[in-house]
Amino acid sequence: MPKLIGKAVRVVEHEGLAIDECAGNVSTNDDTLSVAHVTVSNPTSEPWLTLHYDEWLCVRKGMMELLSEDPDSGEQSSLKVNAGETAFVAKGERFRPVLSTGDTEYIAICSPAFKPERCIREEGGEVSDVSAKLKELHQPGKEKSRTSGIPGEKYDDVDVLYHMCQKTLWEQCVSSGDAYFPPTFEKDGMFTHATAVPARLVETGNHFYTDVKGDWICLQLSRFALHKLGIKTVFEEAKPVGDIKDDDHWDWVCPHMYGGIPTSVEGVVTKIFDIQREEETGKFLSIAGLTDV
Repeated sequence: MPKLIGKAVRVVEHEGLAIDECAGNVSTNDDTLSVAHVTVSNPTSEPWLTLHYDEWLCVRKGMMELLSEDPDSGEQSSLKVNAGETAFVAKGERFRPVLSTGDTEYIAICSPAFKPERCIREEGGEVSDVSAKLKELHQPGKEKSRTSGIPGEKYDDVDVLYHMCQKTLWEQCVSSGDAYFPPTFEKDGMFTHATAVPARLVETGNHFYTDVKGDWICLQLSRFALHKLGIKTVFEEAKPVGDIKDDDHWDWVCPHMYGGIPTSVEGVVTKIFDIQREEETGKFLSIAGLTDV
């Protein structure tokens, strides 16, 4: 079954150069291969590089030039890679990327995954800011720290969870006796989003749901009651809702309920709170009796 393995991490942002790693040792903790989206807004160049991995460079916008040097004659040659083209650099090759025009985007795929020690950079005696940042991120234990907001991070003790939903959808399920499933349940990975931290609810609503008009409510749920019904809750990193990504600045660990919410089983929903919103903008303001106490 397809699964989410992580999300892009900004590993470099320096003088018009931005590198977002989509898969690899930093973003997905996997050394098999790395995939990075590189954006270059200003003309720049790399030092001479020697790779200890194979690399594919797929130019999506603009142009890049790859310089190489014959090891016997010392004669230099240049390969121009234009938008829509892909270049391959074999393990052990020495080359120099030049991005003379700026306004360039490309995808870099490395096998095995990129590590600073696998990319020999001829920078002279001084280590560049880019190299220093990459080495820092690839140190063991330097992955992003995430927090659930739960004292002591003791997930097994957590019973009370909260889920926001459209009032009409919930009431329709209650009336029919059917379990409630969020509209994006299947696309999100067959789970229902939730939080154990009420203070995060309004921010979450304003990030994901301002375009969804109408009245909203917040359900207070018993995780223990859900567990007895075979609905498992897993504490994981924040994930997208439908086509909307989570906020890059969130370092949250969130409870995801792998199933719907039963509407006719006593003890699952313990309270229902009304949510206050701005009618014109859809902005979430507060949850009476929960976030305003």
